[in-house]
Amino acid sequence: MASILVIGMAVVDFVFGLDQMPDKAQKYRAKSASIVGGGTAANAAVAAVRLGGKAYLGGRLGDDHMGDLITTDLQKEGVDITCIQRSPGAQSSYSSVYLDADGERQIVNFRGARLCTDTHWIDLAPSVDAVLVDSRWVDASISALKLARTRGIPGVLDAEAPIDERLLALASHIAFSKQGLLSLTSANSLPNALLEVAQSVPGFCCVTDGANGTFYVADNKVNSVPAFPVKVIDTLGAGDIWHGAFTLKIAEGASEQEAMVFANAAAAIKCTYLGGRQGCPNRTATEHFIKEK
Repeated sequence: MASILVIGMAVVDFVFGLDQMPDKAQKYRAKSASIVGGGTAANAAVAAVRLGGKAYLGGRLGDDHMGDLITTDLQKEGVDITCIQRSPGAQSSYSSVYLDADGERQIVNFRGARLCTDTHWIDLAPSVDAVLVDSRWVDASISALKLARTRGIPGVLDAEAPIDERLLALASHIAFSKQGLLSLTSANSLPNALLEVAQSVPGFCCVTDGANGTFYVADNKVNSVPAFPVKVIDTLGAGDIWHGAFTLKIAEGASEQEAMVFANAAAAIKCTYLGGRQGCPNRTATEHFIKEK
């Protein structure tokens, strides 16, 4: 079983289903509501476990009720939380999420307050086969990518804006969101932007673009891995699940193209279910989906 260390955000999402996104300063009535675990790193860790791997989550929380909700949910999912740093008197992160009838989302996130700033604990992380970091807790992500280099294992960056360029220089694999990639260049198209950025970084580069699939650079050319067509119910958490699935496959020794196909499938299946990471599939369902398509 491959294992990964995931560094980044863990939150609670308060999700409200609406017919359309709010556009006025007035009251709105939700047609559905749920409270679910979220956060880019936490969702990716859960995805890795459901897809047959082991995941250690390194994040920072307060010693508050929100932190209790987050850790309890992660433990139920089988994520190892021994690397989570909980600070006395700190506030954990949480989000308000609106979902419209087309499955699109709008998120307002509170990042937390008075959270841990120390990163020395990362050097003591367990032995793993790959590292995945997001671009939000920069110091911790830098330490984790350096750890990956020292240990000779893949270091994957989930690159969303704003992106600290030090992370780009350290990662062996960079998976941009569309917004993240375009924030770094004035190129007039996504493929041109990817090609431009890929020439300035040492690692593998790709960008996820929802239903348009995943673009990547190989031999100084932009290629694509098509998305799997599905009826979209909810896109919340799909990108995070993509990164968890991709990193797990890389940790298992798969090629980048195999990893992108696997990640595209896991993310597509998730989009057919409501509820963020609750819709993340298991390994059997994902592999069967790929064969059927």
